[in-house]
Formats: sequence, structure tokens, C-alpha cells
Amino acid sequence: MTDRAVLADRFLAGTDWAGAQRGLLAGDASNRRYERLRMGDQTAVLMDAPPEKGEDVRPFLRIARFLGGCGLSAPEILAEDAEHGFLLLEDLGDDLFARVVLRDPALEHPMYQAATDVLIHLHQSNPPTLEPYSPAYMTEMAGLAWEWYRRGILGDDAGKSQFEAAFLPILQTHAPDQSVLIQRDYHAENLLWLPDRTGVQRVGLLDFQDARTGHPAYDLVSLLKDARRDVPAAIENAMIAHYVTATGTDAAAFTAAYQVLGVQRNLRILGVFARLSLHFNKPHYVDLIPRVWDHTMRGLDHPALAPVADMVRDLPAPTDAALKQLKEQAGCVPTL
Repeated sequence: MTDRAVLADRFLAGTDWAGAQRGLLAGDASNRRYERLRMGDQTAVLMDAPPEKGEDVRPFLRIARFLGGCGLSAPEILAEDAEHGFLLLEDLGDDLFARVVLRDPALEHPMYQAATDVLIHLHQSNPPTLEPYSPAYMTEMAGLAWEWYRRGILGDDAGKSQFEAAFLPILQTHAPDQSVLIQRDYHAENLLWLPDRTGVQRVGLLDFQDARTGHPAYDLVSLLKDARRDVPAAIENAMIAHYVTATGTDAAAFTAAYQVLGVQRNLRILGVFARLSLHFNKPHYVDLIPRVWDHTMRGLDHPALAPVADMVRDLPAPTDAALKQLKEQAGCVPTL
């Protein structure tokens, strides 16, 4: 098997960046790696997505071009080798929303409004043909909380089938819509602040390769019920109201969908973060679980979730002992 470093050199040799200085950028929860390339005062980003590890750059290419065609700030594609899993991308910088807010808290509200405006703008465009984020699939994904989180702590997934049977009709009633493109990981560590641009282009977009068609509330949930940072309730409420007003959506119906999708998403994340520790030996994700649990518990207060509220509350709370248990098993669970 050819070494990835050799393949990367070959790829870059066919571009204008063959002699660039290269430095590693932070990775993500996948097998992708990123490097920043420098030539003089110019920079670009190399994405290394190994096909042999299940990565495929073609969805990223397709969605990046769609978002760019909508007038949004997805990275421009400078060069590509889809067969070997390499992309050369426009460098949108390092000013992730989460970092900018720490430096300048006064920007939090305008940045979140700009990110909400991106969704309002995007949802005016017909999405490409994509796999739907359907109620059935969302129910399956919510079940990860039992498969990985509960089982990692208690050793079983008791109650999973009963939950799924009760949760599917809730999603079918309150979030059946699959009319827009949802990026699925639309949050403060995947959004870049680009103040030199104007309007919706001030928000740089990353990590959208898993996009599907889904409900218009889904990415707003990702943004405002963030697993990685606390979004003030005042901003959450203001952005929901802003979206509803701008789109002419029925407020009560949208709020119900938002809360139902919030519980669905955060149950999925509970399972994913537990799996990242137990199976993929990435225990630092366990530290984020208490916030995800809090999002889930607060969402259960909405009347639409009454049929499953007690079932979800029966999941083990993320006590110090429970979180320690998930960390101590890191990398020890090959499969379920």
C-alpha cells in the first residue's frame, strides 16, 4: 500500500502549491486530516481523507459546490483527487465562532444572527437529491443512546425497542418535513467568522459532507443546542423567533419540531460520544456528555415529548462515576 504522505506529495506536485510549507491543522472525529499550506502570504488547506478508512471526498465536493452556488461561503475547491482522497481547499482561516466569542463576547449575538440568516437563505433553495433524514432514520439514530451510552454504563440496552416504538410517531407528527438541505453539524466549532465579507457570506461553512434532506429546524437545533458550548437562552429564543418571523413559519408548530428534533439529536450525540470513547478510543468526548444530557432533559419538558419523557429520563444520568466508567473502557469495545 502506498504511503499517504507519498500520495499527498504526488497530488500537490500537480498543483501550484507543490513547494508550499505545510503544517498540521486540528483534525475532527473522523479519519480526515488537514494541513495548512503556505506560499508567501497565500494559504490553502489540504484535506487528506483516506478511502481505505471509509472516507469519501465526493459528498464534500458536491455539497461545497451546491452551497457555493447558493451564494454561501463554503471553501472553494482548488484541486481534487477523489480517487485517492485529497482535496486542496480555500483557506477560510481560524476564526471559529467559539474562539471569536471568547475574544469578543459582544459579537455573539450578531454572529448567531448571521448563522441563522444563512439557514433562512439556504432554505429558500431546492436541495440536491440526497438521502432523507427521515423519521425512521432519526428514530434509529436516537436509539444509539441505548446501544452505546446506556450499554456502556449499565451493560444492556433495555427499553430501546419501547422507546423507538413510541418516538417514531412523534417524529412523524411533528418533524415529517424533509424539504431542505441540512448540514447536520452546524455549530460554533464548524462555523468561521469572516467579517471582511458581507451578509450571509460572513459565515464560513465546514463539515457538511454528511448533509441530507431534512426538517428546517434541524440545523437551528445544531446551532443553538450546541454540544460544545453553552448558548445563552436569550440568544436561543431570539434566533428561533428570528427564523420564524423571516420565514413566515407557524411558531407553535416550529417550536414543537425544534424541541422534538433537539431531543432526537442529543440522544444520538449521547450514543455517538459514548461510542467515540468505547470503540474509537477517544475518551475526551465523554467530557461533553453532561451538556448533551442537559439539552435532552430540558427538551423533554415540551408536551410533544410526553409519550417518551419517562423512558428517556430512565437512561443513566452522567454522574462522575458513570463518566469515569465510559472513559475507563476507552477503546475496549470492538463492536456490539
